[in-house]
Amino acid sequence: MPLYIFAEKDIRQVTSVDDKALALIEEGFKKLANNEVTMPPILRVDIPENNGEVDVKTAYVKGLDKFALKISSGFFDNYKKGLPSLSGMMLLFSTETGVPQAVLQDNGYLTDVRTAMAGAMAAKYFAKQHIQKAGIIGTGTQARYQLRALCLVRKVNEVLVYGRHSERVEQYAQEMEKELGVNVKKAQSPAEVVREADTVITTTPAKEPIIKEEWLHPGLHITAMGSDAEDKNEIDPAVFGKVHVLACDSKKQVFRLGEHHHALDAGVINNNSPIVELGDVALGKQQGRTSESDITLCDLTGTGVQDTAIAVHAYDKLKKQNKGLLFSG
Repeated sequence: MPLYIFAEKDIRQVTSVDDKALALIEEGFKKLANNEVTMPPILRVDIPENNGEVDVKTAYVKGLDKFALKISSGFFDNYKKGLPSLSGMMLLFSTETGVPQAVLQDNGYLTDVRTAMAGAMAAKYFAKQHIQKAGIIGTGTQARYQLRALCLVRKVNEVLVYGRHSERVEQYAQEMEKELGVNVKKAQSPAEVVREADTVITTTPAKEPIIKEEWLHPGLHITAMGSDAEDKNEIDPAVFGKVHVLACDSKKQVFRLGEHHHALDAGVINNNSPIVELGDVALGKQQGRTSESDITLCDLTGTGVQDTAIAVHAYDKLKKQNKGLLFSG
């Protein structure tokens, strides 16, 4: 059977952090909310001796002729070797025959884009309209993509960034100032970021809470995207007792893998607590932020529907441009 193989350099030319990608991911979440998606639980393999993990995500979206099986890795000591923390690839299969159609050797790029777009949705529906100061905790790949995504939906005047390694913070600030034209300042602590920013995005693989309840203030929005495994935890469970609007990408996932499951275990929330999903808010079935003084939190664990949406889009664009290698083995 013929199989297309697409390289990262070509994939980057047809997909980026832009309004088109945002619309694709938003439509995917709407379909998820409308029960038009079959999405099994995430499969994960941990490799603790190398501070690594490999996740497998997939989803069938009704109406699409292909679906993606995404394999992504996160090895969080790779920066010591001069390598990116995230990598992976996507496989596309026919929804009619199940025959493999393509390998997208994106090395995690499509995951970066679709994760950023979920962050953009979170900011679109839950952040204040006017953001004077944004806060980023973390200095890796997603710290960059999440700021790009935030700037897609909100005007940001200033950015505070906190990271454990000062040289990486300096590099981040220089790169993002040049790229986005915003003033990026180094924060001395996570507390400084949370107390001073209108919107805070956490992008770390932390296993101990970074954000504390006593730092919260009226109007604050938090997007937490680092916790996608049972042992990861960026947000102190007590925070959940002070938030006016709790949101997530998938209730099933956040109660298993995300920040919500730590709050559930701590007894701060329960299975019947009011929690809105991105897809329902995008459809207008539920509300996002209702007041400038609301404190809001969106917990992102990453969904297979995002992977299928972005992969099918990239494949169609690549085929139209006659990109890729056709393998007829």
